[in-house]
Amino acid sequence: MNILFLHCRPGFEGEVCAEITDLAARLDVPGYSRAKPGSACAEFVCSEAADGERMMRSVRFNSLIFPRQWARGGFVMLPESDRISVLLEALADYPVCGSLWLEVVDTNDGKELSTFCKKFEAPLRKALLKAGKLVDDARKPRLLLTFKSGREVFAGIAEADNQAMWPMGIPRLKFPREAPSRSTLKLEEAWHHFIPREQWDQRLAPGMTAVDLGAAPGGWTWQLVNREIRVTAVDNGPMAESLMYSGFVVHQRADGFTFRPRHPVHWMVCDIVEKPARTAAMIETWLGEGLCREAVVNLKLPMKQRYAEVRRLLDRIESGLAERGLKVSIGCKQLYHDREEVTCHLRRHGK
Repeated sequence: MNILFLHCRPGFEGEVCAEITDLAARLDVPGYSRAKPGSACAEFVCSEAADGERMMRSVRFNSLIFPRQWARGGFVMLPESDRISVLLEALADYPVCGSLWLEVVDTNDGKELSTFCKKFEAPLRKALLKAGKLVDDARKPRLLLTFKSGREVFAGIAEADNQAMWPMGIPRLKFPREAPSRSTLKLEEAWHHFIPREQWDQRLAPGMTAVDLGAAPGGWTWQLVNREIRVTAVDNGPMAESLMYSGFVVHQRADGFTFRPRHPVHWMVCDIVEKPARTAAMIETWLGEGLCREAVVNLKLPMKQRYAEVRRLLDRIESGLAERGLKVSIGCKQLYHDREEVTCHLRRHGK
């Protein structure tokens, strides 16, 4: 069990390798990363199994930027028949797990395996329960089986409270037909990822105020209005008429990078296509000057050195706010609905 297996968006395998290698160096864990381009996954091979366990215990999964899911374990080759017996034998030294997820990688080949996994799950679950390797206990680790083919599976485990919220890290969100654009799902997913569900009614409460920079046609504004938050939508382009009829939106035709609200707001959200350094400077201004208490902002990524650039910008924002004497929590994730971008969440604490 010396391999960390990490899911990601296809095309970002190199970013996952860079991030997990950086993490291992900071934790003084010997090993190496590897990945095939376009495979939607990467691996970090530790010198010792204990090192992989130490990494997963020392790091919160939600603090990772590019991985969608992770697990610690090893590969198992399966025969064409009697796969369950071979799996049970391979899992003999694994701990008893409290739940089971069968996963595939986010590629066309992976999607074709989904039907097989659905058929295979019920008999496998029954066999695991009978063998005492699976019990109904949410406190125990989760068994994560990632099928790369019908013959090759990565058998991994992860702590129940230190992994993705959804299988493969892919949320099952339904596009609301009333929303003006599919980008609305980016903000909804960000809330699921960065804000505990039990805090939504407090931190996304009716009557709060928000500014949406680069709002048109209103995909992100729709999410705010749906929670009865009053929005100043800033964009030179037109907003969806349905939002303007809601009574919750004021449209300001202005440049999102120069706009400043007359009074501080609870939320600032921004999905403007711009160089990430300029967006990072804008984030620092809004939080640093107390223009908002929380923010969700997308950083568009460069073509190369994407992890290094994101890390540099996050460090810059953090140090800039610290120099102002502010306490701000910062999170960053490439969400499922992101493309060539990452989503940042910032929350200011205290006055």
